[in-house]
Amino acid sequence: MAKFELKLPKMGESVAEATITNWVKNVGDTVEQDETVVEVATDKVDSEVPSEVGGKIVEILFQVNDVVQVGQTIAIIETEGGAAEVTAAVTEPAETAKTVEKTVTSAQETATVNFEESDKFFSPLVKNIAKEEGISLAELEALKGTGKEGRVTKTDILDYVKNRGSQPVAAPAQQQAVAQATVVQPVASKAAPVSVNGQDEIIEMDRMRKMIAHHMVQSVQTSAHVQSFIEVDVTNIVNWRNKVKNVFEKREGEKLTFTPIFMEAVAKALKDFPMMNISVDGDFIVKRKNINLGMAAALPNGNLIVPVIKNADQLNLVGMAKAVNDLADRARKGKLKPDDTQGGTYTVTNVGTFGSVFGTPIINQPQVGILALGAIRKVPAVIETPEGDFIGIRQKMFLSHSYDHRVVDGSLGGQFVQRVAQYLEAFDPNRDV
Repeated sequence: MAKFELKLPKMGESVAEATITNWVKNVGDTVEQDETVVEVATDKVDSEVPSEVGGKIVEILFQVNDVVQVGQTIAIIETEGGAAEVTAAVTEPAETAKTVEKTVTSAQETATVNFEESDKFFSPLVKNIAKEEGISLAELEALKGTGKEGRVTKTDILDYVKNRGSQPVAAPAQQQAVAQATVVQPVASKAAPVSVNGQDEIIEMDRMRKMIAHHMVQSVQTSAHVQSFIEVDVTNIVNWRNKVKNVFEKREGEKLTFTPIFMEAVAKALKDFPMMNISVDGDFIVKRKNINLGMAAALPNGNLIVPVIKNADQLNLVGMAKAVNDLADRARKGKLKPDDTQGGTYTVTNVGTFGSVFGTPIINQPQVGILALGAIRKVPAVIETPEGDFIGIRQKMFLSHSYDHRVVDGSLGGQFVQRVAQYLEAFDPNRDV
C-alpha cells in the first residue's frame, strides 16, 4: 500500500487560499480518480477538488470552514501502489502550514514588520492586509483567530480593521510600542437580531452575500463614483437579430442574445479609449494590455457573480456569443472555475433584464468603470430625413456609465459611453451572421 497526499491545487491567478465548505468524502470512503473529494470556496466562486488517484481516504487534515493555502496537503489517500509514500507520520496541519509559510517570498514582508519573528502562522493574504493597514506584528499576534488552532483568517483581520477606529496610522515603531502597551480586545461577532413581535424571520446572509456586501461597501468607500447617461437608438440591432436569430441557432447551436452585440461595441470603445481599461494601485495607474470584459450574472439564489470574457476585443460576434452563453450557463449551474472570474478590466451589467430603464451600478474594484444596459423599449421619436422631420416608432435604450472620478474625468467618461452608443447606432442591418 502507498499513501498519496491530496493537495489544494492552484485555484487561479492571484488566488492564494480557499475555504473548506464541504467534505464530499469522509475517512474510510473509497474514491475514484477524478472523483470529487472536497468542495472549497475562494473569494469569487465555489469549486470542487477531485482526487488525482483512486484509493481509500485514511486521513482528513482540515475541517469545514478552515482556510487552506494553495499547495497544502488536505487529505491522505491510500492507494494500491505507484504513489510516493508519505514520509514519517502525517504532518500536523499547523506544522504543514509553517512549512508552506517558509516558502513564501520575503518580498511580501517589510523590514519593519518581520513576520518570521512570530511563532504563529499567518497566511500571505493576512500579512498583505496587515501591511496595507499598518497593523504591527504585536497587534496581529494579539488577535484571536477563528480559524483552525486559532489562526487569524481574512475575515478576522478585516473585522479588526473595520472596528479598529478612525485613528491615524502610527509609524511602525510607534505601532509596536502602542501595541505592546495596550491589550487588544478580540472582535466580538455581532449577535443575531431578535424579532420583537416574534413573527419576523431572521435570515443570516450566506457566504457569497457577505462577500458581495463587503465588496460593494469597499468600492463605494474607495472610488469617487460619477455617472453619465446616454440614450441609444438600437432599432437596426433589434431588427437584425430578429431576422437572423433562428438561422444562427440552427447553425451554431447557440442562442443569439443582445449581450454579445453590446459586448462587441464595448470592446471596440475600450480600444479607442485605453485609459478606461485601467486600474488604480495606490498613487499609480495600471494600464491593462488585455481587454477582459466582466459580465454581471444573476444566480438562481439571488446572488451575483461576474465571470470574465478574456481578450474580448479579439473575438468575432460568433465567438463572443459562445463565450457569453458558456459563462452564463456555467454561472447558473455553479460550474465556474476561479480563473473564470479573474482578470476583468471593465464590467457590463444588464439592469434591463427586469425592465429597469437605467441604473447607477457600483464599480467592480479595482476597475474604474462599469456600464449598465437598460431595457429596450419602443418609443415615439423624431426621425430626421432629407424631406424633413417626422415622428416614428423606434427601439431605444439607455446606457448608464459609472466611472471612478479619481482617474476618469467627465470628458473621458462621457466620450467613452458616447462611442459605445455610436457603434451601436451604426450597426449594419445587412451584416452577415
